Amino acid sequence: MSHAPNRRSEGARAAADESPRSATIAVTVFPLLILGGAAAALIAPATFAPLGAGVTYALMIIMFGMGLTLTLPDFALVLKRPLPVLVGVLFQYTAMPLLALGIATLLGLPPALAAGLILVGCVPGGTSSNVVTYLARGDVALSVTMTSVSTLLSPLLTPLLTLWLAGQFLPVPAGDMAWSIVQIVLIPVVAGLVLRLLLPRLVDAVQPALPWISVAGITFVVLAVVAGSTDVLASAGLLLILGVVLHNCSGYAIGYLAGRLTRGDVPTRRAISVEVGMQNSGLAAGLGAQYLSPEAALPGAIFSVWHNISGGLLASFWGRRRV
Repeated sequence: MSHAPNRRSEGARAAADESPRSATIAVTVFPLLILGGAAAALIAPATFAPLGAGVTYALMIIMFGMGLTLTLPDFALVLKRPLPVLVGVLFQYTAMPLLALGIATLLGLPPALAAGLILVGCVPGGTSSNVVTYLARGDVALSVTMTSVSTLLSPLLTPLLTLWLAGQFLPVPAGDMAWSIVQIVLIPVVAGLVLRLLLPRLVDAVQPALPWISVAGITFVVLAVVAGSTDVLASAGLLLILGVVLHNCSGYAIGYLAGRLTRGDVPTRRAISVEVGMQNSGLAAGLGAQYLSPEAALPGAIFSVWHNISGGLLASFWGRRRV
């Protein structure tokens, strides 16, 4: 569920508008659907491999849905509480890329998988981080703002960081990647935001369907990527899964530490932890397949499955603890 925007702020801030039961469904049913997609791709790769041609369009739909959940006040927090926003986004684009490089080197991942894992570390925060933050009793407004800011910065920072850190493993066409991110991320998000401003009642009417459209999109991406790289997954699957788990869990830990360093309260720490640990892995899978290699898309696909499982577990643990 690398991307499952629920009401208003991709689902998580939706919690303010919808029942807790709706948010709970988002972190239980959605990961199961994505996991089922990965299993189907492993069972019948030839059937789903042709879906690779539609990955870019699926990502654009996901990001348009995210834009529909945003409003201009979501960005006001940058001025009201700049320190936690700055720290969260800074760690998003420093700790996660460097962690990915360190883990890939430590595990001795093949070049394509190492580059793919680094790409996962270089993309913005995952949209499902907002609903996980809500269930974890974290600061949802802060989570929404960090996701929005990191997403808007991604056309610049993601290609540059990928070129710098992953270029030693595979050639990285940073310029082409930047333009692709503008098309896949920036334009759809802004279009969704503008449409919400112009037609708020219409957008509100379709909000309940957005999480399901989003999870269908990310499941489509996982199906295509896994089906196109079953041989690599069979040979290096366990090592890659270990790398993804280490990357994601280390991100949670470092994000929480960052929140403590800013002397933030517990909800703030939880929001930064979830935001740093959860990545827009669907975007990483799509960019990896398009600009690096089919195998480089695998880390993003596996991250898409795993970080929603871990996010649900983390939300369950924190949600039961007093703030």
